[in-house]
Amino acid sequence: MATYDKEKYDSETTVPASPIGDIESGETDKLHRALKGRHMQMIAIGGSIGAGLFVGSGSALSSGGPGSLVIDFLIIGFMLLLTVNAMGELAAIYPVAGSFYNYSIRFIDPAWGFAMGWNYAMNWLIVLPFELTTAGITIAFWTDPNDTGHPSISVGVWITIFLVMVTAINFFGVKGYGEVEFVLGLIKVVAIIGFIILGIIIDCGGVPTDTRGYIGAKYWHNPGAFRNGFKGFCSVFVTASFAFGGTELVGLAAAEADNPRKTIPKATKQVFWRISLFYVISLFLLGLIVPSDNESLSSASGGNTRYSPFVLSFRLAGIKVLPSIFNAVITLSVISVANSCTFASTRTVQALCARGMGPSWGAKVDKKGRPWVILIFALSIGGLAYINLASSGSTIFTWLLSISGLSNFFTWGSICFAHIQFRRVWKMNGRTIDQLPFAAMFGTTGSWIGLGLNILCLIAQFYVALFPIGGKPDAMAFFESYLAAPIVILFFIGYKLYYKQWSLGVDLKAINVDEGRREIDLVAFNEEMAAEKAEKATWPAWKRYWDFWF
Repeated sequence: MATYDKEKYDSETTVPASPIGDIESGETDKLHRALKGRHMQMIAIGGSIGAGLFVGSGSALSSGGPGSLVIDFLIIGFMLLLTVNAMGELAAIYPVAGSFYNYSIRFIDPAWGFAMGWNYAMNWLIVLPFELTTAGITIAFWTDPNDTGHPSISVGVWITIFLVMVTAINFFGVKGYGEVEFVLGLIKVVAIIGFIILGIIIDCGGVPTDTRGYIGAKYWHNPGAFRNGFKGFCSVFVTASFAFGGTELVGLAAAEADNPRKTIPKATKQVFWRISLFYVISLFLLGLIVPSDNESLSSASGGNTRYSPFVLSFRLAGIKVLPSIFNAVITLSVISVANSCTFASTRTVQALCARGMGPSWGAKVDKKGRPWVILIFALSIGGLAYINLASSGSTIFTWLLSISGLSNFFTWGSICFAHIQFRRVWKMNGRTIDQLPFAAMFGTTGSWIGLGLNILCLIAQFYVALFPIGGKPDAMAFFESYLAAPIVILFFIGYKLYYKQWSLGVDLKAINVDEGRREIDLVAFNEEMAAEKAEKATWPAWKRYWDFWF
């Protein structure tokens, strides 16, 4: 049986025009299909591994303890396994620009898709100046070693430098973005693998400068595996979701992948395993070698990398050189996330504008496939980072960030439900799972579980926002944590009122499942899929299991 190394329906295929804006047909001369498999995988890793893991995990360890930290990250990781598989199935068959919100428009409700699109775009637009500020603050590790609050070089200087860097990267289009993310992602992966190896050595007492000797599971007993009870457990969900945020970027990049049917399934499966293993193993080791009652952990947030649990673990072990090296890795990680912010926001807003859900000028794309108008707008939003230099800037910025606080849960939950609806439409049209370019590993059952877990996480966040750890119910604190929810509802209702659409949901029977597919000759496509499945049936059991999971 021949091996199909190259898909018949590659990037040279031209798709006839279509009246519907969410399908890819009109996009072949716009967003370029320049991303390879290695880019797709590192984009998801690069968009995920950043300050949320390297710094934010410290405050999570302090508030919930090592037990809550590992369990919550395992739960969110499992939820992401289900979510990225659902997304992979949709993105493989419909590799369209602005994929997340498009799936919601098509299979859930146009108003909900509108709300999800702008919610997702606002999330990344607002996170960009936050990441630029964080990158600038990380430099204070060297320019203000005594933590006086007055670094020798102003944070504003570094914000400017990093904003120029992000602008330069995006000047080279999607290919330049992909190459930069590949390199930065590789650096982060190597750093985490190095930490895992060193963490094991520290825990076993193999570092001569560490006076603690063999540690083992000492800190799980004293000060204990869990802190602050159920509230502490729930509070870690927010940190975990922020840390995992960006895993879905591989789906957003689908419209610019040269062969989505081949690259997306591999990327969705492999990226999940890599991120989950990196997160869970590294955080488990952190809980072993850093006590959760260390006073420095409560200050671990944003760009305060001197309080990063990773940096702290090296200091507790008496290792002098590694804190600076790892701080450099954190700085590069934050720049990587800032780069992903620009990619995610510009592609989503461009797709929204192309569909008429935003100003028409926002849909413009130049000859190199860059949504240049929205790119300029997004980079100008990065200038909000300078607000933090003002005395009251942090307060203003906290409210801006609160708009995007729950964005990930809404996005992931919508992906799961859109997948459930898609499978209903697929079945209504007499299609079988074997005819899908890629089928989610756990089917609709996995999407129902993923949707349920997202809802539970929203409830947990509501509980912590209403009854914060160590405090009483406070309206301002509540809306700082939960402002994103009413804004999503406002977008949803606003769309309904503006377009006078009073019905809920979409008519599933009226959906044409073949609109938006990259394949032209569906008969030839089905024959190719059947041939590939027949070839896989001849594989030994171990190879089939490997292909299923990885």
